[in-house]
Amino acid sequence: MSSPLVPFAEPTAGWTALRNFARLGGQFRVSLTPKCNVTCWFCHNEGDVPPPLTRQDRSMQPRTAGLCAEHFTMIMREVIDAGLTRVYFTGGEPLLSPMAKPVLTSLPVRRRGVSYTMITNGTLVRTHQEWLAKAELDRIKVSLHYFSDESFKAIAGTRKSITTVLDGVDAAREICGQVEINTLMQKENEHELTRILDFALDRRMPVQFIELVETGFNSGRTSSAVSADGIIAYLRSLTTEERTEIAGVGQGRRVFRVDGVEINVIHRDLGRHHVGQCGTCPLKPNCVEGFWALRLDHAGGLQPCLLRDDLRMNLLPLLDTPDAIAPAIAAHVAKFTEGTL
Repeated sequence: MSSPLVPFAEPTAGWTALRNFARLGGQFRVSLTPKCNVTCWFCHNEGDVPPPLTRQDRSMQPRTAGLCAEHFTMIMREVIDAGLTRVYFTGGEPLLSPMAKPVLTSLPVRRRGVSYTMITNGTLVRTHQEWLAKAELDRIKVSLHYFSDESFKAIAGTRKSITTVLDGVDAAREICGQVEINTLMQKENEHELTRILDFALDRRMPVQFIELVETGFNSGRTSSAVSADGIIAYLRSLTTEERTEIAGVGQGRRVFRVDGVEINVIHRDLGRHHVGQCGTCPLKPNCVEGFWALRLDHAGGLQPCLLRDDLRMNLLPLLDTPDAIAPAIAAHVAKFTEGTL
């Protein structure tokens, strides 16, 4: 990504926008590394160059690292103190990062409402199981977009066995009280969706089925996207417990309960959360998510929109003045929500 970072805003704006975002359930996503050991074709890599593109063209490299473990922890602490309580650790594959162990085993002191979630492809959970058991994670979400070696190869471009991922799920369950499954629906796995659901129900794990969100990185294969209508119809054949959630940020969802297990279906037809900056954005017609996460990357950038890396904020100049981080982020978010960034 060669777009310049937006200079950080003067910390003069109010806190209203940031606190409203937090109250609406906004996420703070911490990308520990852009590297991954698989290359899923749809990967957006939290706004960095996805692994599939680097594999195709070695000149397309992700951003250079700019944060150490202490920086990650410090920024998290300041953001949490400012009111953002839903923290997600992502990548790439977070467990590939040398920052994973020092960060996840030194999480900021927990306060009311704060939750820590790691999103992983599952392939390395067993390898890191010993120290992960000491990390105070509330939840581990395993991306399970495949259920056979054939679909794993077709989707993730790997020769790894699906048994590695399934074993990773079981390893996660041994160390964390709450393990969930994420599944992106696509033509390559459409025939396996019910098997993935059965796998989760047998283990009483929640599942989230997700419709494809188009980005510039995956636009070449949008024909692989499938509608949620099929899985919704199937779930309705299993249960009458269904509700719709459209409050808060991000896309709306249909929520089912099957034998007491919650199944979410992220459905693009249920709305989005757009803010001021979105009003004149040329990408808005294709944006079905809106503003739902602040993304901290390993290079020290903070991005309020996955599709607009030109709106990234540079936190590196603030690392020596921790008290200035949260006010500057609040000012940046305020300008974003007002449409003046």
